[in-house]
Amino acid sequence: MAHATMNFPSDFLWGTATSAYQVEGNNTNSDWWPWEAAEGSILEDQRSGRACDWWENAEADLDLAAGLGTNAHRLSLEWSRIEPEPSVFNEAALDRYRQILQAMHDRGIEPMVTLHHFSNPLWLVEKGDFSSDVVVDYFKRYASRVATALGDLVPKWITINEPMVYIFLRYLSADFPPPQRRGTSAARQALPNLLRCHAAAYHAIKEVSPAAMVGVAKNMAVFEPRREGHLLDRWWSTEVSWAFNDWWMLAMQDGRLRWPIRRGRIKHLANTFDFVGINYYTRYYMRFLHGLEREWPAGAVISDGDYGELYPAGLFRVIKHVMRYQKPILITENGLPDKADKLRSAFLLTHLREVWRAVNFNWPVMGYYHWTLTDNFEWDRGWTQRFGLYSLDPETQERRLRRSGQLYQEICQTGSLSSTMAEQFAPSVMRQLFPG
Repeated sequence: MAHATMNFPSDFLWGTATSAYQVEGNNTNSDWWPWEAAEGSILEDQRSGRACDWWENAEADLDLAAGLGTNAHRLSLEWSRIEPEPSVFNEAALDRYRQILQAMHDRGIEPMVTLHHFSNPLWLVEKGDFSSDVVVDYFKRYASRVATALGDLVPKWITINEPMVYIFLRYLSADFPPPQRRGTSAARQALPNLLRCHAAAYHAIKEVSPAAMVGVAKNMAVFEPRREGHLLDRWWSTEVSWAFNDWWMLAMQDGRLRWPIRRGRIKHLANTFDFVGINYYTRYYMRFLHGLEREWPAGAVISDGDYGELYPAGLFRVIKHVMRYQKPILITENGLPDKADKLRSAFLLTHLREVWRAVNFNWPVMGYYHWTLTDNFEWDRGWTQRFGLYSLDPETQERRLRRSGQLYQEICQTGSLSSTMAEQFAPSVMRQLFPG
């Protein structure tokens, strides 16, 4: 067949994404740190430890990111480092974050900064964390202090990472470190407070940097009925999709709370997002009145640890879905655990083809941030799942560029997908991408 190329716009952002607790190491003031070491921890003998050693040597990995040809990176700030005690801000920590952000600019990498990515100061947990109304003032002050100290270096902000995932895993399951109160009642209090925190942070950032773009990183998934012809399964998958994908977004759009959490309005919440950040990983199958099922259909390609089905068409579907909000769109996370690197090259090509399709509809998809640059500490799964373009040995800190990382390097450096790339890195998807 003839050589074919899918070109992206010249100003498209090619990036990677990380979170502070997963890469910095030794975040001893975070609620995750004692939870890792607790007797009976689901992590068993795994610890984050030095993680990827970013606190001491982030610049080395930024060199790797620059070498890939990326021009953007999403990182988070560790609240427990910046405010180790209530109302006590660590200026040395803010200075270190400033060094890291400046190092990104020096390498031609645009920062996107997340304020809250699953990790809390220990003192906040003692005060009731997000199920307590006190959190809103604390979060507003934290956001204001950070924006004042770092805002001149940050054109894009994310206030909260994956709020619906966070509420579920922290308050309704046993996967994340526990708050003082768990259960449905605590979750129904925490979710509106997360929205209040988002709104407070949005306005705090805008006061300092009016031109900055502020949003959230919203996990979006595709929900399908387990039994295609079953009306109740179809209805249930639609209801779950609305609750997971739309409830938070609609609240940010018009400031209203909706069933099943509660009704009412939140002051200053309406229109508090300048872009839609999509974290996309997989699709789920729903059976009436049941939760997520991990029983995959015959022939499905599944990533390590039963993490999820590879369903690239779902990325196009969620992009189309969020077009209703009439905002710029950024793919703020997309990746898979694949230690042997057997699937990632095909994953990159097929998912980015869906992004390219959206771009060619003139939909405002402005960038793509792959999760993640190097293997890191994967929350409740510890070191068992490897998402990196670079492999990482947590003991020696040695990095090795995976073959899929070589592919992403070619994509970033050329701003394109090509049939040559598919032939070289993932011939199994050649016909799918370039039929004829």
